[in-house]
Amino acid sequence: MLEVNIWFWVGFIVFVLAMLALDLGVFHKEAHEVKPREAGIWVTVWVALALVFAGGLWWYADATTALTFLTGYVIEESLSVDNIFVMVMIFQYFRVPPAFQHRVLFWGILGALIMRGLFIGIGAVLIAKFNWILYVFGALLVFTGVRMAFKQDEEFDAEHNPVVRLTRRFFPVTPRYDGHNFFTMENGRRMATPLFVALVLVEFTDLMFAVDSIPAIFAVTTDPFLVFTSNIFAIMGLRSMYFLLAAVVHKFHLLKYGLAIILTFVGVKMLIVNFYHVPILVSLGVIVGVLAISVIASLMWPQAEKEVELDVVPDEGDGETGSIFGKLPPTP
Repeated sequence: MLEVNIWFWVGFIVFVLAMLALDLGVFHKEAHEVKPREAGIWVTVWVALALVFAGGLWWYADATTALTFLTGYVIEESLSVDNIFVMVMIFQYFRVPPAFQHRVLFWGILGALIMRGLFIGIGAVLIAKFNWILYVFGALLVFTGVRMAFKQDEEFDAEHNPVVRLTRRFFPVTPRYDGHNFFTMENGRRMATPLFVALVLVEFTDLMFAVDSIPAIFAVTTDPFLVFTSNIFAIMGLRSMYFLLAAVVHKFHLLKYGLAIILTFVGVKMLIVNFYHVPILVSLGVIVGVLAISVIASLMWPQAEKEVELDVVPDEGDGETGSIFGKLPPTP
């Protein structure tokens, strides 16, 4: 365990809040479409900050601690790419204007920071009290990895999505956007816009991915500070990574098999922890190597383009949303 006092936690959280305030209050004060160049700059910034933080851990503690942080960071970043696939489908379905996508991701990731902090705290307490919970986490990761490898990709259909149906049960939803607002007034009635529904889905999606990613980092280390910081650094860079990869992420069709191998590997690593300790350099090498191979293989053997006729709802400039699958179902 890395010996850190409360001020390390306070300092890191203040840093995160300051970066969020800088992001929303300065760089994205005016809603605009995030271009790949801007996204690439921010991805570079967040990767550089993570490396600087790792360097600080090396100086404060040792090389093993820094490599452990980097391994957890790489695991979370790689799994977040799968999250991007789902975000792309959500934004396509609701036809979220490019200028407003950053706002959804900003508030979505802010919620994700809180949820993951709670998950990590609960996980750390469970592991401290019940060491056998590591075997449960390991079995869950192996099951998830095998399931991911054999599961067929599914189209996103909000009309039958239980989260959307539950949201519409509590909030009346208008099919029209009102700028970047999550709520609007229509006929004297306060209603949620499709932007709010997209936000709820982004939050729920991250919650589901956290069930896999957080146990995966606990397979690398049970140190709460390293688990938390590596997770948060990866999540903070997720928005920029989305805008950088959204247009090309479909080309990495073999990546899910790489992620499945990584999840299975860290799951097995967790299951055998009391019998054999996999060196951290070996873990980092396996994870980076599998990612590189799956990405290169995807580019070398591209997936055949599917020719599907889609019923596109025309945009007549009335502010109504829909998707390539049709308009948002009316609120009952």
